[in-house]
Amino acid sequence: MDLFPAIPLSEWKDSKETLHRFTQIVGKVRLANSMRRNHWWNVPFHLTGRGITTRPMGGTHGNPVFTIDFDFVDHRLTAYSLEGPTVSFPLAGHSVSSFYRETLNALGAIGAAVAIADPYPFGLPDAHRPFADDTEHASYDPFWVNRYWQVLSQINLLLEEFSAGFSGKISPVHHFWHTFDIAVTRFSDRVVDQGASVDPVTREAYSREVISSGFWFGDDHFPRPTFYSYAAPEPGGLAERPLRPTAARWVAQGSSHLATLNYDDVRGSSHSRGIVLDFYESVYRSAAGLDGWNIDRRACPGGVTDPLASRKA
Repeated sequence: MDLFPAIPLSEWKDSKETLHRFTQIVGKVRLANSMRRNHWWNVPFHLTGRGITTRPMGGTHGNPVFTIDFDFVDHRLTAYSLEGPTVSFPLAGHSVSSFYRETLNALGAIGAAVAIADPYPFGLPDAHRPFADDTEHASYDPFWVNRYWQVLSQINLLLEEFSAGFSGKISPVHHFWHTFDIAVTRFSDRVVDQGASVDPVTREAYSREVISSGFWFGDDHFPRPTFYSYAAPEPGGLAERPLRPTAARWVAQGSSHLATLNYDDVRGSSHSRGIVLDFYESVYRSAAGLDGWNIDRRACPGGVTDPLASRKA
């Protein structure tokens, strides 16, 4: 398989819009049935060898420990219970409405009584419409959904490699269902006062100073797959700092900026992994330097912090 195969948004936009809402439904099940972690680390999906998973959850309020997996090879959703029962159904052929109904039925069949507190899309144009009423989004092209998982899996490993170079507080590499991107975030211990007027999702996500790196598949506002990185809050002068490679660009996002590198500008290169890693590193070093992070103390070459092992290397 090619590294970073083509995934133009125009080829699978309808499937992506449907799948995005599928993942929001399952993501909200996870939100309601997992222990809250700092910066919402309990909520996103993790990659598997066949798709994405909620990881185990439940085990409280009379529910079993259960897991929900998307299988993008056989294209099925499966709900597993630690007590044994398993229920599965095909992903293709469903509208958001019927997927919502089948997911809740599957959970009931394994003994999990689940109530989604806010059964509406989050941050999407139809955020006013309940999942149960959405018969509009009903596209599922198995080829492109499988391609999405292939790209996601490759970038997951790329971000794991980038993560290895940092020994400070850092998130897992995880796939966010609200924005449909995959990212990893490095933290300082500097508290950021977001204020009471800021929504609670943002307040928790950005309660500490962060530098985040990731990838998204494109949407109506930014219609192409793109590697990205940013700092929050953004230090003064960051957007004047040069990026590597020269094809990378700073893009204004309200009062801040996003460093971007087009997926299609990279994927044909024989050194594509190194180019993307260097892109992430260039943003990190500029932002961390401007914010006064101790870059050398937090460096972790090859994922090694053991001084003896480091000397032997």
